[in-house]
Amino acid sequence: MAKEIISQFSHFHIFTNIFYIFAEQNYVSISILGLFEKIIGTGFGVGYWRYGPGTAGALLAMALWWLAGLVLAPTWLCIVTVALTIIFTFLGTWAADRLETIWGKDPHKVVVDEMVGMWIPLIIIDAQASAWLAVVAFILFRVFDIFKPFGIRRMEDLRGGVGVMADDILAGIYSLVIILLIEVTV
Repeated sequence: MAKEIISQFSHFHIFTNIFYIFAEQNYVSISILGLFEKIIGTGFGVGYWRYGPGTAGALLAMALWWLAGLVLAPTWLCIVTVALTIIFTFLGTWAADRLETIWGKDPHKVVVDEMVGMWIPLIIIDAQASAWLAVVAFILFRVFDIFKPFGIRRMEDLRGGVGVMADDILAGIYSLVIILLIEVTV
């Protein structure tokens, strides 16, 4: 019932994502842990966006990074980005592992992997001085994530949450290497 009511307001999709999370809960036994894994796994609800949830997750990661870059010095931005990458790698692996049992193998709604993968090349970029490089990092990451060359696709064969996260982490590492090469040559 709740999902049907919410779906009538889908043109307000960005605002209804969190309500989808609540609507999917079993009202007989609402699990705070189950809600937390959905919030983390879906990237605070952006994974419910119908049109390119992976791109939405990467854009969310980039937006959070950019906002942090407005208030943090470059060194602190790097430290915070590394910390977020590590924390969300562990949380994302846990959440994806649990959500696969509900939604199937590597569900499209799970976008925390795209967030982590996007943060990896952003670690070395100064948000205020090199915004163009962040856009290049975004494009590189999405290309690697979508086409999955150079062993990235094989990472998906890993079981559970590790497999969900590993391909995007490797795509982020490849993007980081290219960004490093660009920074050295420019």
